Amino acid sequence: MKQSVKDYVIEKVNELINAPTCCAEAKKAAQNWLDALGTDREAEQTKSLIAELEQDIVTVDGLIAFSGSEAGEKVFGAEKAKEVNAHAQEIKAAGAKYCDCPACAVVAAILEEKKNLLTDIE
Repeated sequence: MKQSVKDYVIEKVNELINAPTCCAEAKKAAQNWLDALGTDREAEQTKSLIAELEQDIVTVDGLIAFSGSEAGEKVFGAEKAKEVNAHAQEIKAAGAKYCDCPACAVVAAILEEKKNLLTDIE
């Protein structure tokens, strides 16, 4: 992978680790990737990071469904769940494919570099 891509993804991975909406599994995969850079584990951890991020990113339809459910109300609280649902419907109408929370926004940016990340390691 080109150094410019690596530098960009390192920046985004650090943003992900610090995102308040990032789950523990994504933080762990991100840190494992950072720790593996420049080692014989880099390719393996790159693939693991991508797999974890693809699993964790929330589609806008998934966000609408979750925020409109009882489970969503339990997580967000009733009023916040309504706000999140309305927001999700707004961004979907504007063409969004994914949730735009801090973690999902960074994950989407990293996944846009998936092909470049996998260059020379597959």
